[in-house]
Amino acid sequence: MSTETETPASKAEEQWFGHPKGLFFLAFTEVWERFSFYGMMALLVLYMVNQLFLPGHVENILGFAGFRNGLESLMGPLSPLALASMIFGLYTGFVYFTPVLGGLIADRWIGQRNAVVIGALLMCAGHLAMAFDQTFLAALTLLVVGSGFLKGNISAQVGALYSAGDEAGRTRGFAIFSMSINFGAVFGPLVCGALAQYYGWHYGFGAAAIFMLAGLVTYLIGYRHLAKKSVRRSQRTQPLSSADWRILRALMVVMAITIFHSTSYYQLYGVFKIWLQDHVDLGVGSLTIPVPWYQSLDALVSIIAVPFLFALWRRQAGRRGEPGDLSKIGIGACIAAASYLFLVAGILVADGAAVHPLWPALCCIGFGVSFIYYWPTLLALVSRAAPASVNATMMGIAFMSIFVSNLLVGWIGQFYEKMSPEEFWLMQSAIAAGGGVAILLFSGRLRRALHTASPQPMRPSAMTIEVES
Repeated sequence: MSTETETPASKAEEQWFGHPKGLFFLAFTEVWERFSFYGMMALLVLYMVNQLFLPGHVENILGFAGFRNGLESLMGPLSPLALASMIFGLYTGFVYFTPVLGGLIADRWIGQRNAVVIGALLMCAGHLAMAFDQTFLAALTLLVVGSGFLKGNISAQVGALYSAGDEAGRTRGFAIFSMSINFGAVFGPLVCGALAQYYGWHYGFGAAAIFMLAGLVTYLIGYRHLAKKSVRRSQRTQPLSSADWRILRALMVVMAITIFHSTSYYQLYGVFKIWLQDHVDLGVGSLTIPVPWYQSLDALVSIIAVPFLFALWRRQAGRRGEPGDLSKIGIGACIAAASYLFLVAGILVADGAAVHPLWPALCCIGFGVSFIYYWPTLLALVSRAAPASVNATMMGIAFMSIFVSNLLVGWIGQFYEKMSPEEFWLMQSAIAAGGGVAILLFSGRLRRALHTASPQPMRPSAMTIEVES
């Protein structure tokens, strides 16, 4: 099989702080891009329900009548909230599907650097199109396609900055890159949420467009410091053995189990926001807490929790043993299930009155911790256990589980209006708990299947820990 390699751009004169200059341009590009992505996503459901789908706006959306008829022919009649949930699920789901196609196009035809530029331009256009009712569907399409070109290809360029033997440097480089993702996930909703609440929706979306434009400019400035493509070389691929196939089947089962957790987790980005604005007392003194700020809390906790969890796992390793990968995934699902119970407790304590803002904050804190238990662990498990010849493919399939989860998030959101809030959040808790139960039932067989894996080096892809997916 012939593959295309990258020429590392890591000569001594091109290094900053012991890393290639290109790493920092990629990291800052990702900061701006994640600012825009999470800032826009924090507003999307609220914007659709509170303005776009109201009379005087919804009839202005180009192509919307046909689009809605198509959805309702499959799902039945949809209220504005149910419709917003479905569109949110489709948008966030396909954001994780299109990078597979974007990576294929980049590898086969246009190259990773050109793909990132195209993706950034499309996403800038998409964010600008969000400023107008008429171009709403076009805006989402541009953002989905643009993300497909940008998301996977910018991450791949991080690894290409380092020579083949510099595994330690590459791993540290991905750790730096992952922090840029988390930084954007925290501050994007804070900035865009405040602008939308105090100045109007389009100021929030406009800020997301400016962030994306800043990312494009940063990338173009650092373009010459990135790895250049070299000639194709021949590479033989070892056929998969029966043991390899057994490992792959086990990994696919683990990914399917994490869909339970991901489905409950990403509902925080969906109708959770509608529940917040309708049922939670968001006034704290003279301040009204912007609803999107809760999304930043989850992201912030997932950063802060990392050193504490690492210390806990080291302590457990020195005593009765650190939990294995499957156990951590199961623990994460249980923490997610318990997190939704904070919402139920808040509703019961309020007894018909507005819920205190501390209860949803505790829920978001719990999910921030649960995320670290399950998602990085899944990536690390796949990176270590998957056979080398299909390692990158399996990493892509792991992200496809988020695609499935977000489609389910959109579909499940339509039941919010048909249930009481406490029933809905209990259902979400049960979904997350289903992942924990599945791990408990199948962990023995899965461990035996994965134990046959020949040792694999830690792939740098497992170091890219994204707070959303």
